[in-house]
Amino acid sequence: MQIQISGHQIEITQALRDHVANRLGKLDKYFDNVTALNVVLSVEKLQHRAEATLAAAGRTLHAEASDGDMYASVDTLLDKLVAQLRKHKEKLTAHRRDDGRELHPS
Repeated sequence: MQIQISGHQIEITQALRDHVANRLGKLDKYFDNVTALNVVLSVEKLQHRAEATLAAAGRTLHAEASDGDMYASVDTLLDKLVAQLRKHKEKLTAHRRDDGRELHPS
């Protein structure tokens, strides 16, 4: 998975870059076909905002999170992306019956 981290009106320090790479690098264990992740970090007054666009097997997922601390917003962003990946994986592996017929006709 390729991770691209950029900042809008903020300088990305090495510690912040490492935190984002370590936390969001864990997305591979939730879904195998994650190809690219684009993360944009920004600061607007007192709100630290993190947003990410994730490319996964025929689907593009997007999430945003904001908090008073940049590290907390990255952690919230991870939780949102994990929830979206789980839902996407459930849709792919759902084995529902398409028709309402019974298994044993009477």
